[in-house]
Amino acid sequence: MATAATESRNEAYRWGAVTTFGVVVGYAAVLLANARHFYTDDTESQYAALWVMLGRRLRDGHFPALVPWEWMSGNYAMEEAGLYNPPQLLVDLIAPSVDNLAVYATVVKLVFSIIAALGVFRICREYGARAPWAAVAGIGFTLSGWFLFFDEASWATSLTGTAWLVQAWASGVRYARGRSGPIPTVVFLYLAISVQYIFPAVESALMIAAVAVGEVVYQRRWAPSWRLLAAAGCAGLVGLETYLPGMLSSAATWRGNERVLNDPFLTVPWSESLNASLPSTVPAFTGWWGYVQPLPMVYIAWFAIPALAFIDWRAAARSARELSGVGLFAAAVLMWTAGPGRIGPLRWPARVLPMVALALLVLVCVLLSRHGTFTRARSRGVAAAVLIGLLLARSFSADPHHLIRHLVAVAAVVTLGAVALWLGRTRGTVAVCLLIIGSMFPIAYLQVHSAPPTPLSYNFPERRSEMTAAFPHFDGVTLQLADRGLLRPEDRSLAGAYSSLAFGNYAKNLGLDYVNAYTPIGHAAFSAMLCMGWDGSTCPDAFRRAFATESSTGRTIVDLMKVDRVVLQRAQFPDARNQPAPPGWRWVDYPGHENYIWVLERTDGPISTRNGLIADSAGVTAISTSRADVTSRVRVSSAEGGRVVFARLAWPGYRASLQDKDVPLTTVAGTFVAVDIPAGTSNAELILTWRPPGWQIGIGTAAAGLAGLALLHWAGVRSRRRNTHIATQTTTSEQDPERSLATVGS
Repeated sequence: MATAATESRNEAYRWGAVTTFGVVVGYAAVLLANARHFYTDDTESQYAALWVMLGRRLRDGHFPALVPWEWMSGNYAMEEAGLYNPPQLLVDLIAPSVDNLAVYATVVKLVFSIIAALGVFRICREYGARAPWAAVAGIGFTLSGWFLFFDEASWATSLTGTAWLVQAWASGVRYARGRSGPIPTVVFLYLAISVQYIFPAVESALMIAAVAVGEVVYQRRWAPSWRLLAAAGCAGLVGLETYLPGMLSSAATWRGNERVLNDPFLTVPWSESLNASLPSTVPAFTGWWGYVQPLPMVYIAWFAIPALAFIDWRAAARSARELSGVGLFAAAVLMWTAGPGRIGPLRWPARVLPMVALALLVLVCVLLSRHGTFTRARSRGVAAAVLIGLLLARSFSADPHHLIRHLVAVAAVVTLGAVALWLGRTRGTVAVCLLIIGSMFPIAYLQVHSAPPTPLSYNFPERRSEMTAAFPHFDGVTLQLADRGLLRPEDRSLAGAYSSLAFGNYAKNLGLDYVNAYTPIGHAAFSAMLCMGWDGSTCPDAFRRAFATESSTGRTIVDLMKVDRVVLQRAQFPDARNQPAPPGWRWVDYPGHENYIWVLERTDGPISTRNGLIADSAGVTAISTSRADVTSRVRVSSAEGGRVVFARLAWPGYRASLQDKDVPLTTVAGTFVAVDIPAGTSNAELILTWRPPGWQIGIGTAAAGLAGLALLHWAGVRSRRRNTHIATQTTTSEQDPERSLATVGS
């Protein structure tokens, strides 16, 4: 006969499967409303193409920590590449085999959304929710406003980091309550950290702190929380390598002078972040669309606020200590959404809205599961109506122009609530939860279908084969001088500008070596030199700057970069072709592409492959013997001393040795790596290498973190064995009183 534990486990498996299926159906509903919903903005311009490039290099046997010809965006030890995250590396390895990037991005996001939903499911179960309500929370989280319209649609690293964070939360509670060892907690925390996106890492730290404090309140002892904090510390030590390069290189980037600022952009008033249950809600705060945002960014679930009226709050008070960790986390992230607008690298507090949705869904679903009630139905119905009225008032205040839409949403919430109450009384909890889950899909469809076209979309093509067939085959290294802001809506297609111009990471889809790429980090000096922005766009003065002569070398900037080709956007440089080509360059026609670009190429052919990455040598004979992404080997001779300049961006982390002795590095124009060669040098080997700053420290902390994890695991195993032994002795003593007395006597 099945035990209660077995039945509970089987129920969890069944509803875990329901949760997985619900996420799939939710994705299907969204895709019916907008087939490109999960392939827009940063996903199309940054992540999908990055996966393809990283996958190609991994398949070629290169660890892509640095790609020199990408210059400002090529330092992937700092970018959102997830170089130390095994699931992300698997995504990269598969990417080059998939032609349709929209399909691939959607499937990848579906997998991580399922992981996130099951993580929320696990959290609810750990806090005592029945499996049906845990499934409601899991599916509802993936269809909440900000998570659906931004993290799932655009910001892939936020999605993946959040997926691992919620799994870490569930495992952390299990560990603190003695139901698991430390390994799952450390693994999931490490995965959340190593996606290489700062928000999930900081949110994970905040979550662990809230859970640790909450467990002290609940268990009234410190030891479990200390163990949890120790496990989190181990994960942090192992994952430190992810952020050390960025921290130690920040002075060279756009991020070098970040501080705490009260910036109102995407700072969410508490009144808006609490307006969680009206599907038509469109919040009022400063964002990309002005003051009123046309997307339901703060929406969580239609039942979340009205259902508060059907909780037995006296009984719930007895669970307050057990749920205090969730409450602390909810309070912390709610405060975060209200500002300040920038805390160092953490900008745009609205990005934390998924954490608000997570905490409130867990609280509401756990309380409904454990303390939901139909007693005093009339007064509770009145209370629910008041709550819905407040939702309407708040939504109307933010967006008074769509009163009818808000009234329709109110009618839908009231109707669904009434049906849920009837089902609860006549059919039970399972029926209510199935109704709530089923209602989420048409709401998600309508929200996505009615959403206006986002100004953040690039509208890139979906198939790499079609992109490659339409684009010129530019061999060597190409520098594009163009401004994405000059593209008209009709230009944003493969029949238009995307057959000739590459913005963001578009060139990675084509397998071409472009200087221009997407970067949220940016090298400040190089960016200023060519006035290049985060998406690879440049200013109208970029042409003059690119062909300006650097005074100390007498060479142009494009010569020092060893660029083979310069592509000019006609809209930005309409008269460029009427001017003579710069010395050493010629205008080249690419039939079928004249509507969008002018092309300059070197008269003597490509130089990027000549003599390695040596860009200039003065007073030195320098011959490249080998070059790789992170290493250049050069044979140098100099009777009176001189200098070698490399076509490498001066990221922190370079080291030079001459005949196995370290020599100092210098820079040219604050941008190019250079090495001074002493007089009397004859046929010596100069080795220039780059490693992520702090990599040795990172290896040391990772080893310490793994050692700490092993110690925690050993201590846990020993403790469980001791407890099992004591329990066995107690049982034996109870069954054999004479033996017990004999033992005591001895």
